[in-house]
Amino acid sequence: MSPLVLNGAPLDAAQRAHVAAATGCELLDIDPTASPAQLGEADRQRITGWLCTARSPVTAQALDALPALRVLSTRAVGFDNIDLAAAKARGIAVGYTPGVLDRAVADLAFALVLCLLRDVFGNDRFVRSGAWQHNVAPLSRDPRGKELALLGLGRIGGELAKLAHGYGMQVSYFQRRRDTAMEAAGIVRYREREDLLRSADVLSIHLPLSEATRHSVGATEVGWMKPSAYLVNTSRGAVVDEAALVEALRSGRIAGAGLDVMDHEPLDPASPLCALPNVILQPHAGSATTETRTAMMALAVDNLVEGLAGRQMPAALAN
Repeated sequence: MSPLVLNGAPLDAAQRAHVAAATGCELLDIDPTASPAQLGEADRQRITGWLCTARSPVTAQALDALPALRVLSTRAVGFDNIDLAAAKARGIAVGYTPGVLDRAVADLAFALVLCLLRDVFGNDRFVRSGAWQHNVAPLSRDPRGKELALLGLGRIGGELAKLAHGYGMQVSYFQRRRDTAMEAAGIVRYREREDLLRSADVLSIHLPLSEATRHSVGATEVGWMKPSAYLVNTSRGAVVDEAALVEALRSGRIAGAGLDVMDHEPLDPASPLCALPNVILQPHAGSATTETRTAMMALAVDNLVEGLAGRQMPAALAN
């Protein structure tokens, strides 16, 4: 019997045919949120590759259920859903899809910055409610000259910095390793963490989720921000202490937020975030363009195929 590739990603017909032809494996589809432990033992014994997404629970238990697994390829740049230590202990190569989604996520982050400063959603409600019939439009804020503070720079933060700099914003950042090239180019300036948050007109978060960063933006950090400041998060929801953010938004401690990611996804409509008029919510859609998702899927497939052939993946995690 042929080996299997467990597929929890949205492959099109051509990609399915390519995987089968290039690996000699049959594809076994699974819901991306399901654990492979639910599969029959005969199938689990044959699975040598797993193509998954950020929604897939790649736990130690899931990996234990796949004793023949050699390659894991995720269609995502984040990997907080993957137990990397468990994968390393089992000798499983892990591929991901960095780079190809950077500009798309930066575009959405900058769209949130503009929508918050220009109160695009508030003005939409102003028109729909009929308030425009009796009042002039409320004033918003010009982005030019405002300070965009990046907590974490990296690839996506770097793309956002270029967009904002070209738009006339002052861009500052904090991360442990300074980007001297971007500083020398005049695109960004470095600030220490507390100074960064205190000076921000808009704080945009670009941190991977880890035990060190979980809830690292909490009541203290939000308390440093100006009452006129906005917070944007397109990284991972759990980097922000959501309860502290909700309280700050309710009390007017900060002016508003634009969130593409939340602590628990998909977001429950009963969440207090959904009731706040000073929040713009997106459904973790930073990379959700046709072009970007196509490129991500192509890279994930290449990682899988090369890994199963025993060759270096185009984008492998050093786990």
